[in-house]
Amino acid sequence: MKTTNFTIVGMHCASCAARNEQALRKIPGVSEASVNYATHTATVEYDPAVASEHHLHEAIAAQGYKTLDATSTHQHHELERKEIEVARRRALWAIALAAPVMVLAMLGRWIYVQAIVSAFVTFWLGRQFHVGAWRQIRVGASSMDTLISIGTTAAWVSSAVALFVGGAAYFETAAVVTALILLGEWLEDRSSGTASNAISKLLELGAKSAHLEDGREIPISEVKLGDRLLVRPGDKIPQDGEVVSGESAVDESMLTGESLPAAKRSGDLVYGATVNGTGALVIRVVKIGEDTVLAQIVRLVREAQAKKAPIARLADIISGIFVPVVVVIALVTFAGWWLATGSAAVAIIPAVAVLVIACPCALGLATPVAIMVGSGVAAARGILVKNGESFERAKRVDVIVFDKTGTLTAGRPVVTDVVAFGGRSEAEVLAPAAALEARSEHPVAAAVLAAARARALDLPEVQDFRSFPGRGVQGTVLGRPVFVGNDRIIEERLKIGPGVMEAFERLESEGKTVVRVSAAGEVIGLLAVADTVKPDAAPAVTALQSAGLEVIMLTGDNVRVAAGVGRTLGITEVIAGVLPDGKAAEVKRLQAAGRRVAFVGDGVNDAPALAAADLGIALGTGTDVAIEAGGIVLVSGSPSKAVEALKISRRTFRVIRENLFWAFFYNAAMIPLAAFGLLNPMWAAAAMSLSSITVVLNALRLRRMDFRS
Repeated sequence: MKTTNFTIVGMHCASCAARNEQALRKIPGVSEASVNYATHTATVEYDPAVASEHHLHEAIAAQGYKTLDATSTHQHHELERKEIEVARRRALWAIALAAPVMVLAMLGRWIYVQAIVSAFVTFWLGRQFHVGAWRQIRVGASSMDTLISIGTTAAWVSSAVALFVGGAAYFETAAVVTALILLGEWLEDRSSGTASNAISKLLELGAKSAHLEDGREIPISEVKLGDRLLVRPGDKIPQDGEVVSGESAVDESMLTGESLPAAKRSGDLVYGATVNGTGALVIRVVKIGEDTVLAQIVRLVREAQAKKAPIARLADIISGIFVPVVVVIALVTFAGWWLATGSAAVAIIPAVAVLVIACPCALGLATPVAIMVGSGVAAARGILVKNGESFERAKRVDVIVFDKTGTLTAGRPVVTDVVAFGGRSEAEVLAPAAALEARSEHPVAAAVLAAARARALDLPEVQDFRSFPGRGVQGTVLGRPVFVGNDRIIEERLKIGPGVMEAFERLESEGKTVVRVSAAGEVIGLLAVADTVKPDAAPAVTALQSAGLEVIMLTGDNVRVAAGVGRTLGITEVIAGVLPDGKAAEVKRLQAAGRRVAFVGDGVNDAPALAAADLGIALGTGTDVAIEAGGIVLVSGSPSKAVEALKISRRTFRVIRENLFWAFFYNAAMIPLAAFGLLNPMWAAAAMSLSSITVVLNALRLRRMDFRS
């Protein structure tokens, strides 16, 4: 199966989206189709052996709409900007012309001027509604345009008939209703544009040019894999790369949401669109174009905004059948008032009010605009919510399971303690140990060597080096035989001085790996090595527990090490010794007990658990397979971002429910008022526009909320 995304131009309401979605689903070979009214995008999964993208675009064209492919993002934003400007001009002209018509109607003067000006407003400035309605009629469908076109046309035509046969004329109704709806659409489009600018802002972050190592400037499009680029202080990094030389601090906040710059030196990775600090860097390009981290973030945000949350399905179903039902209600209203009053002119007013007030714009915007804003807010904080369903699932989570290594801990061992015996200094223990470990490739060896370098120790020469895999290393250092490791056979021959066993047991009880350092058969010191807890892990755990979530730590480490980390973090339930294939089983065990589980992990062996959980949260610093399996991705790999992700998801879902409530309440309350003649069509038009704008503004509140833990 293949998935494609494209833009649909010309949709004015949720019914348009529903109609296009139905047309796509009818195509042979299409297994799933989703059309988002707020973003004007379609996401379609299809079998390329049966259908093609050409078939998809043809189906949309048959409904009377145009399409733009996924590569035309800039073209779409430019078209959107022009549409907003056209909507502004039409709305202002319509208001300027409808106002005098209303004044003349109140004075009962110049009826023919009213007829001409209102016709211009209704049929020329409001022509988009009539053109849209005609498109829908041609394919046997209906939309918001159908309601507005029938309502305003009926008001104007009945008034024109009244000029010749006698009776009341309501030209101002047609003109003012058209003007108010045009004004509402302009305000709605402008607000929605503000809500959908997350992708635009991300796309604008990229560098436009790059400097080769020799200083020559080239366009970003000419940068190739393997190129060596010079990144001067203050420059944007052009593409993803590896630092070849130089040291600097890089502002990665636009990708990770972290405010502090990240230190970079030779061998470190840097990412396109991040900003170099005060030092010059030479980087080797390792990713370009669609493979860069920025491009992947843009793709994930776009997909998140295109996909629907399950709660949106109810609104879609209602929007799809809403318009025909409303037309029937309007006809019944007209017939009832005509029978009651004997006047078609009187009966047309409540019927028009029903048609106008019932436009399902607010209903169609309720969910997608909240997801659009929520995913944009999350992306700005280094959190990628991959679909609307994740917002909904986050609301229901009551237990969060963390993988330990690389998630709550740094994922690499470091020397935490150097204990010297016999009056020796730390340097006298660490220097000979590091000299030996410099020749080993064991992770513990790398930690010991890093500790010596951090203290700027000079390493002595080593002779007669021998390695015992899984046991330790040995050699002659400064003329003495030195052993570093945990080989029980060799240790039995070592001289154990006072305090050694007490220190050893204390360090082991803290969950650390303890390495003996001996010289000439005597233990001269101990090195404690541990995978250190991330600085923000404990505050993140506390924040989650304060929010009412149960926090569980899952690890393949032994019980002693796991318990030590659990105590440090304040996690009471620790599940240790879990094999890679057992993580998903533990998640399913919790689910079988009725729990809603979020799983946070970063490794290849975390992917099954991420997929099995109700909500998978993958660390962006982890493996690609884990990131693909997660519903939410934390770009920076910080545990505190898990807290922010859950807060953003829960508040976004709350906004969705608020929007749906008000949209349903609005239609349920207003249609009866209009049918019983208690709502003038002009007030109905104003209320309809206001309801849509209110839904958008309610979603925009998310941008002002504080989600920090």
